[in-house]
Amino acid sequence: MLKANYSGKLLEAGLDEAGRGCLAGPVVAAAVILPPDYYHPLLTDSKQLSRSQREILRFEICKEAVTWAVGEVSHTEIDEINILNASFRAMHQAVAQLAVAPEYLIVDGNRFTSYPAITHTCIVKGDGKYFSIAAASVLAKTYRDDLMTVLGQDYPHFGWEHNAGYPTTKHRAAIRVHGTSPYHRLTFRLLPAEALPLSSENLPVSAAMVV
Repeated sequence: MLKANYSGKLLEAGLDEAGRGCLAGPVVAAAVILPPDYYHPLLTDSKQLSRSQREILRFEICKEAVTWAVGEVSHTEIDEINILNASFRAMHQAVAQLAVAPEYLIVDGNRFTSYPAITHTCIVKGDGKYFSIAAASVLAKTYRDDLMTVLGQDYPHFGWEHNAGYPTTKHRAAIRVHGTSPYHRLTFRLLPAEALPLSSENLPVSAAMVV
């Protein structure tokens, strides 16, 4: 069962991101402070939940949280500063937008750039261990999925309303046929090396890089 608190501080914020492994679109992070005795039988890592479950939980989290916020870093910034730094920047943005300043941060994963004046702890697979991190994973995921659905309306062949920009077979097949969109991360390996065209205006050499 997930735990409600790690640090013992009343205003403990959980942080998580969504979209780190995608080929297109921004990386999104959420920060959530829940009541210290918070419990929900369904809440866990967003990847373990169905879309309908995430939507139910999104409503409940936004209603019950002490405060919550979402940060977003664009695909162009990701190409400029790399996905790891972009993920940290999105998390910092989310923390900065919280209506109540947290006393402590618990962060999903094993790395984080310290936020000014707030102590943090990284927790590997924290979204399956602490309610606040799980809540952040749900808000980040649902926010980003909605955003990719909207962006995908102008680029329907990529199937972003279903794959959210992740490297599915359909997504990569569409890149092979149509080239890149304005929202693709050009420093990512968009196609397997053997599938990259010998010459393309849409897929620069940097697209073959591994992030």
